[in-house]
Amino acid sequence: MRSLRVALAQINTTVGDFAGNTAKIREYIDRARSLGADLVAFPEMAITGYPPEDLLLKTHFIQENLRRRDELLRHTQGIVAVVGFVDAPNDLYNAAAIIADGNLCGVYHKAYLPNYGVFDEDRYFRPGSICPIFTVKGIGVGVNICEDIWHATGPIARQASAEAQIIININASPYHAGKGSFRETMLATRASDNTVIVCYVNLVGGQDELVFDGGSLIFNEKGQLLARGKQFEEDLMVVDLDVESVFRTRLRDPRGRQQRMAQQASGQSCPTIPIPQVGTEADKTPLARRDLQPYDMPEEVYHALVLGTRDYVNKNGFKKVVIGLSGGIDSSIVAVIAVDALGPENVLGVSMPSRYSSPGSKSDAQLLAHNLGMKLLTIPIEKTFTASLDTLSEAFAGTPSGVAEENLQARLRGNLLMALSNKFGWLVLTTGNKSEMATGYATLYGDMAGGLAVIKDVPKTLVYKLSHYRNAQAGRDLIPQSVIAKEPTAELRPNQRDVDSLPPYEVLDPILEAYIEEDKGPGEIVALGFDPAMVHKVVTMVDRNEYKRRQSPPGIKITPKAFGRDRRLPITSRYQPFPQG
Repeated sequence: MRSLRVALAQINTTVGDFAGNTAKIREYIDRARSLGADLVAFPEMAITGYPPEDLLLKTHFIQENLRRRDELLRHTQGIVAVVGFVDAPNDLYNAAAIIADGNLCGVYHKAYLPNYGVFDEDRYFRPGSICPIFTVKGIGVGVNICEDIWHATGPIARQASAEAQIIININASPYHAGKGSFRETMLATRASDNTVIVCYVNLVGGQDELVFDGGSLIFNEKGQLLARGKQFEEDLMVVDLDVESVFRTRLRDPRGRQQRMAQQASGQSCPTIPIPQVGTEADKTPLARRDLQPYDMPEEVYHALVLGTRDYVNKNGFKKVVIGLSGGIDSSIVAVIAVDALGPENVLGVSMPSRYSSPGSKSDAQLLAHNLGMKLLTIPIEKTFTASLDTLSEAFAGTPSGVAEENLQARLRGNLLMALSNKFGWLVLTTGNKSEMATGYATLYGDMAGGLAVIKDVPKTLVYKLSHYRNAQAGRDLIPQSVIAKEPTAELRPNQRDVDSLPPYEVLDPILEAYIEEDKGPGEIVALGFDPAMVHKVVTMVDRNEYKRRQSPPGIKITPKAFGRDRRLPITSRYQPFPQG
């Protein structure tokens, strides 16, 4: 049986950490070699980290990346390595280096450059046009990069027509909820349509707002899943690929032969680059079969939030975080995520009660901290609130108490949290959810003040699901039932409730999803069965508060369209999505 032992190195890189990234690549090359792998593949732009954004405009950044690529050459004795980097022969290319036995055997340049959603690759790179085939142990191996495989008639079709039996696709594919199943369907289709084995290796880890979920995959030529990598953690997936099965399947399907002949007749041939024999032909120890199952919802989202929080904190050099604990569900789930990400010894809660804080809110914050084993500070704001009102009494004279006085409390709390941050070097985690960020139901320079907005992309209804999930996983109420059961309130005035200002969240969140993530207009949303006046109110709130969101901390992306780099709207705009009179 002709076979190739392939290793997919699903690693967690950091943008600009050339020393750390190349050291990790060397480590995984050594591990793959020790397991008898003939070839090991690393994620897209593994040397630089992804996405490096405007660091790519710095020539010294590019040169260091090329130096590190060349440094890796001497670590590839006896194995082929496919490593993502930035090539710069006469322009910039998102590239894969194919290295073996100390030699740079070839380079592939990414052909399709995504320029939608969170991607800006057209801003930096020139597309490639050549699709080489590398022969490893006499087996045709095509290499391409991320977006290339999403195009049915792209490089994979050209490489399959040139008799590639295996496709190595290296990726930095960011996570959002539900993307995994769509990705699997696409890869299975590409494998079966082209009668090739598809090896898909994905980046893992957090980078600013983005989380890369790993979950590397291998599909055989029939579109059947052979192996799955771990989600949200590093992994080395090693699999023996049966290339004879590809040949037999192609013999039995003349359609593939006709497609390959047509592709060759089009003149889009692929150069063949032989790679000298690597490794040993000695018998290899059989590999245990992998049987990993993907996470269900909301477990998948929870793991993304934990990984995104951990990497944002650690990669930016922080040791501890501080959270304002109100006794509400939002701050509670953020605290649980932080403790799971960093450990209870690195998470501090601060209770900042005012004259409007209920006894239950204070006791719920204390019980949550006890359940999580984290430290809780209590810093009442009543004295500073009274002093602030006295200071403003002349300026506010003759006006009724209202939103300004309410938001003053939130800003005092934000000021205290930032003071603790400045004093002790703790990173402030803000606790606003996507429903609040969308509608502006948050205080600028108050509860929006901080370094990372953990649940900025998590709708309120999903916050409840995450809370139930984590309690069930723990087998006890980490988040007290009294927190989950209480009616949401900001407690900034007597008897305040969120529904005084917002529709019920079970109504609000579907409207927000339709308007923000699906870009539906008000009329289309009303046609879904929502009250026209309510839709008008929600849409107006979303549009009016773009200026607030622009000043909010980065938040972890878990939906198809997150606020920030994923959704770019002008602050100054007179466009009205409603019929004009």
